[in-house]
Amino acid sequence: MPSILAVLGSVNADLYVEVDRLPLPGETIPGSGAAIRPGGKGANQAVAAARLGQATHFLGQWGDDTHAGMLKDALASSKVDLSAAQGVPGPSGQAFIVLQKGGENSIIIVGGANQAWSGISEGMQAAIKSVGTLLLQREVPESVNLAAAKIASAARVPVILDAGGAMGPLPKELLSQLAVLSPNETELARLTNLPTETEAQVYTAALALQKQGVKEVLVKLGKRGALLIRENGQTLTQGIFPIQVVDTTGAGDCFTAAFVVARMEGRRAEECLRFAAAAASVCVSRLGAMPSMPQRAEVERILVS
Repeated sequence: MPSILAVLGSVNADLYVEVDRLPLPGETIPGSGAAIRPGGKGANQAVAAARLGQATHFLGQWGDDTHAGMLKDALASSKVDLSAAQGVPGPSGQAFIVLQKGGENSIIIVGGANQAWSGISEGMQAAIKSVGTLLLQREVPESVNLAAAKIASAARVPVILDAGGAMGPLPKELLSQLAVLSPNETELARLTNLPTETEAQVYTAALALQKQGVKEVLVKLGKRGALLIRENGQTLTQGIFPIQVVDTTGAGDCFTAAFVVARMEGRRAEECLRFAAAAASVCVSRLGAMPSMPQRAEVERILVS
């Protein structure tokens, strides 16, 4: 299997502000720590994979505004291959992130270039056909994800979808293309209209997705860790590594990307989960989405500690 990962998805300028609490309707409160940082689920995962040592192509779009240069530089500085990515007229994607004490965040997404797709370019199609795995998220149009998944499936390239980024249901045609679907517990509940408050409920909801064609379901459970329901019905659990949480932004992206990297390295499923949990623990210990993605050595230190 080729050792290259293709990540098709979004890239955003993340506009941060830190607050003690969220304001009430009509209320004005003080904030601090205002900053603009690179992010977007696709770009976060591409950078996470590249920093973990995985050769990675990013297939996405930025605009022609003042944010575009920062976004390209952030990806390139982590050695992400941008040869098939492209700029389009108009604004880049943006995310407005309100960060509360304890690391919890509220996020508003403005799609910009991430929603301005006119199809998948020939360069992107060629990249998809030549890689070992295609990783998708939901901050680009569903039609783009479905077209990319079909190209990958026809070339026998495994497709993994992180369910974050959109609220609506996933088309059955897309579900049937997926080797792994990775929602968090809230996304899993939304996708299945089933409760996900207990491990048993998570398992039942995941089985409902498998009945629609998904081979494996990787559920991110926040402080409760993660649960992997395999194609053969086997269930694997993974707890979190104890660490001081500073900012949870991008933690799910980091977890999914790290899981994919370990999977591409041929590790056993249990090892993939542990590697992903260690990577996410580093991510939540510092501010930002893309800037908080860990280097390989940092993850390995967690694993041996």
